[in-house]
Amino acid sequence: MVIANLIAYILVLLGAVNWGLFGIFNFNLVSMIFMGPRSVGSIIVYSLIALAALWLIISPMITNGVLKLQGNREARTTD
Repeated sequence: MVIANLIAYILVLLGAVNWGLFGIFNFNLVSMIFMGPRSVGSIIVYSLIALAALWLIISPMITNGVLKLQGNREARTTD
């Protein structure tokens, strides 16, 4: 669950950076990397970003309002 949340968070941040670049500079990073806004690679990346955003919306509902980005850390004692 933690890995899925981290991957989704990174993908959503990538989408936000792409929208920021597009809004400020009219530069679409994803379409530049994949040589076109409707290329197969661009469509896959856009779909993954959309699924990641949906996951970040749904995940806290599944885990009672907690979005975990770190694993459980137990206190270690030295004997």
